Amino acid sequence: MQTIFGRFSQISIAATALLGIAGGLHAQNFPITPGQKATATQVAQAGVPLSELAPNAPDEYTVKRGDTLWAISGMFLKSPWRWPELWGMNLQDIRNPHRIYPGQHLYLDKTGGRATLRTRQASSDGPPTDTVRVSPRTRYESLADNSIPTLANNVIEPFLSEAVLVDDATFSRAPRIVAAQEGRVLLSRGDRAYARGEYVGGVATGTPLSDAKGQPLDYRVYRNATALKDPTTQQILGYEAQYIGKAELMRGESVTQIPGKDGKPQPEIVPATIDIVSTKEEMRVGDRLLPEPARELVSYVPHAPATPITGQIVSIYGSAVANAAENQVVVINRGAADGLERGHVMAILKDGERLADKTDSARPQIKLPNERNGLMMVFRTFDKLSYALILQITDGVKVGDRFVNPN
Repeated sequence: MQTIFGRFSQISIAATALLGIAGGLHAQNFPITPGQKATATQVAQAGVPLSELAPNAPDEYTVKRGDTLWAISGMFLKSPWRWPELWGMNLQDIRNPHRIYPGQHLYLDKTGGRATLRTRQASSDGPPTDTVRVSPRTRYESLADNSIPTLANNVIEPFLSEAVLVDDATFSRAPRIVAAQEGRVLLSRGDRAYARGEYVGGVATGTPLSDAKGQPLDYRVYRNATALKDPTTQQILGYEAQYIGKAELMRGESVTQIPGKDGKPQPEIVPATIDIVSTKEEMRVGDRLLPEPARELVSYVPHAPATPITGQIVSIYGSAVANAAENQVVVINRGAADGLERGHVMAILKDGERLADKTDSARPQIKLPNERNGLMMVFRTFDKLSYALILQITDGVKVGDRFVNPN
């Protein structure tokens, strides 16, 4: 199973192009494939039926600080993940279709019975031309820093930097804290501790902690790997480790030879030295260390899966409550191996109640149909499991609830 950050799938250019801008900053970070460009061209010509617009969709809108792409799409569409079909901007306007900034104006064009969204108002002075009039402007802010996110970053940032799903073998073989200075039981920021790779009977079963060139020096510290089971089959799909802080490797572990009682040399283990850099809660002996993954560019857009995907909610992250609400994170029993990718929007179903039909003298048991209960978006995938953020909800979401492709 993929242990820390899985490589996120490539972003759909058609989806992000809905809210693109002129300007070429950081385009190299978002490669545009021929297939993506073809999709963008096709949907730009089509638009969406007027019946798919939100009831109060504005004719124009100016992007503000604090906006998100999901919120803006929901403002115009009944189904926000369908925004590629709404995008109708001229391809010549797009220099970097993955960015939108406060102050940009969006115009809704409803001509011809189809709706498209543009960055400049449709002209009523005759057929469009290839001439675009521009005037020089100076922008003093960094566009890279001010582009609006797909979702509110503060909602999912902790899960991008902290949460981890691992397999049992990976966690059990991870290095562990074995001692602290002066016999301390609890460790906090600034404390020094000692750690070593996993050993059984003196035999290494994992990778020793090494400060050699090219080896990781920054580690995350975890505790209590909780088994995550498929709600239906009860198969263990992975383990969710509790993040408790960070540590830096100061000196690698080693083994020296010392004289034994019989005069023969015997090995003496010298554990690695680590300094506690930050703590979410106090650390203790036995906590595990996993290398800090390289920070990846976090950018994604909601879109529906191209193929049918169904599954169930496995757990509600970091909550003792039975039901999850909007903006909470859940773990689902599908991952990259099942075709899920970052940005996939799934519809949550509420399980229909089972009851007796009191109108029938035989009182047969009936099950009411499953009803749609909301939407969630996958934002981090592993092999067999994924994290998803609940975007919209009408009733509480619980473990075992099912999800399907949105209509």
